[in-house]
This record gives sequence, C-alpha cells and structure tokens, in this order.
Amino acid sequence: MVTDQVLARIGQGVSLHHHQGSRDAARVLFAEVWDEIGGELGDPLHVCVLAHAMADVQDDAGEELVWDLRALAAADLLSDERVGEAGVPLTVAGLYPSLHLNVSECYRKLGEVGLAREYLERAREGMGALGDDEYGQLIRDGLERVTQQLNTM
Repeated sequence: MVTDQVLARIGQGVSLHHHQGSRDAARVLFAEVWDEIGGELGDPLHVCVLAHAMADVQDDAGEELVWDLRALAAADLLSDERVGEAGVPLTVAGLYPSLHLNVSECYRKLGEVGLAREYLERAREGMGALGDDEYGQLIRDGLERVTQQLNTM
C-alpha cells in the first residue's frame, strides 16, 4: 500500500491514463505535480516515479525518452530505505528492469537499434530483482515484445 501522498497523486494520473483513457488529463496532472515537487530537484523517488509516468503520456518518442532518462537518473539517487518509507513494494533494484525497458523502447521507436539493444540487455540483467508476480510478468512480457520488435529491425 502506497502511503506517500505525492505517489498517490501520481497514481491518480496513471489511473486517468490507463483506466479512463485520458492522456491529456494525466499529462496536466503530472505537470502540476512536477512543478510542486520542484522538478528534477525534488525527492528522487517522486522524480523517478513521476518521470516514469510522464513518459507514458508523451506523444513524441523523443520527449518520452527525455522523461524516461530523467526517471533513470533519479533512480540512481534512491535507497531501498526511502522506497520502503513510501510504501512502495519494490527494492530500488526492482525499479531498473522497467526503467531500462522503457528507455530501450524509446530508442527502438527512434530507430537507435544499438542503444535499444543495450538498454534491453540491462533490463534483462536486472530481472532477478523481480518477483514471480503480476508486475514481474508485465516486465517479462515487455522484454519479450521489445526483443521481438528489435529482431525485425
């Protein structure tokens, strides 16, 4: 159960996007939260999760990549203690496969196959940090999908 209020608001934006199909409303909410937390200078957990979510509502692959790279940079500043304090049920290591997968997907969309493969391998290397649960399966499915897409390029 997430107890952090900023993460709860980010969750509302994710719900707007994934459950209500409102990318624009999610993008507006995420931009408000981004300003409130101080952008990249905010709490690295908030920056990581928010940038990861903001990437998903971008229309341009280049902008999506900018947000995904922000999320990845913020993850490098995180501790398991901070993640646990917020009620997030993952370790920092458990965040990386998804972050690397998303960066790989952006590079694939941009035609940067070498970089896409590099980040895909990083995602694959981090999979041991994930459990055998719904989240882990989601990331495994994503790895398989991006691998197949890259193999056709």
